[in-house]
Amino acid sequence: MRQLSFKRHRFPPEIIRHSIWLYARFTLSFRDVEEMLAERGVDVSHETIRRWFLKFGSAIAANLRRARPRPSDHWHLDEMVIVIRRKRYWLWRAVDNEGEVLDFLVQSRRNAKAAKKLMKKLLKKQGFAPSRVVTDKLRSYPPAFRDLGLTAEHVHSHRANNRAENAHQPIRRRERKMQKFKSPGSAQHFLSIHAATYNTFYHQRHLNRRPFYKKLRTASFDAWKTASAAA
Repeated sequence: MRQLSFKRHRFPPEIIRHSIWLYARFTLSFRDVEEMLAERGVDVSHETIRRWFLKFGSAIAANLRRARPRPSDHWHLDEMVIVIRRKRYWLWRAVDNEGEVLDFLVQSRRNAKAAKKLMKKLLKKQGFAPSRVVTDKLRSYPPAFRDLGLTAEHVHSHRANNRAENAHQPIRRRERKMQKFKSPGSAQHFLSIHAATYNTFYHQRHLNRRPFYKKLRTASFDAWKTASAAA
């Protein structure tokens, strides 16, 4: 796990880490985080918080991903449209059957080539092939699976992919708060950090009793502290 260096920064590492966590974890703007810190007596500008997020966010997200257990081999794939500078793009996303975000890709097309590119990235990153893939009725998926030699069961019945479609909701909230993404690259960069943080703190509360949920929440905070630890 990579240790982060906070040398030559005026503010303590605890404040920097907390600012990044607030922005990545909740639907807040940089100015919202600025005001929350100001209420606690910390005078820092939203531009400084933005620079902290850009500098340390990716490294923290990479550490969080390394610490995650292996996801399920039941994958749900879906695509959602996002508008960037008045141009339509497609955000291709993959989650497992427990809601863990596996990966995503911002692309300008919604065809078999784009579906194949997402699957190649998924297979390379996860290191194993799924036993079951659930998609919507988009016809681009079967040709992509055939080209890659994927033998997993392919399910595309009505409402079978609600897991992936519901997983778009946090991104829609962030998109509205940020007044749309500014570029495909910035969307890809932000969502990679957002997904790693979301996975760490995502727990299905209705399936867990309160004492066990408290242990899960404590483990999530410990994972974040370890991922953002200073050298």
